[in-house]
Amino acid sequence: MSELQTILLVEDNELNRDMLSRRLIRKGYRVLLAEDGKQGVELAEELSPDLILMDMSLPVLDGWEATRILKDSPKSKGIPIIALTAHAMAGDREKAFQAGCDDFDTKPIELARLIEKMETALAKK
Repeated sequence: MSELQTILLVEDNELNRDMLSRRLIRKGYRVLLAEDGKQGVELAEELSPDLILMDMSLPVLDGWEATRILKDSPKSKGIPIIALTAHAMAGDREKAFQAGCDDFDTKPIELARLIEKMETALAKK
C-alpha cells in the first residue's frame, strides 16, 4: 500500500469501533468513524472513503438502508461496502448483497479474514 487508503467504519458499539479502528490504523489505513447509518451516509458522501465497513444493526438509519442510499447515489455508488453483522443467519448474506454490499463478514471480527476481504474489494475498485 503506497498511499494511505481511507476506511469509513460505521459502527454504533463504542468498544467494537475503538478496537477495530485501532487495529486498522496499525495495519496502515486511515480510519473515519461514524456511530449511526445517517452519519455514515453523510461522511461517505462528503469525504468519499476508499471503502466502507458497515455494521447492519445501527441506530437512526440501519446499515441495510444506509447501504441502499449510498449505492443509489452517484457520489458514493462506486465505494465498496462490506457488511459487518453479528446476525450470521441464513439469508443475511443474501440480504446484504441485495442491499448493495460488495462483501459480507460476521462478528466477532477475525482481522486477517476481514483485511483479505477489504484488500479484494479495494483491488476491484
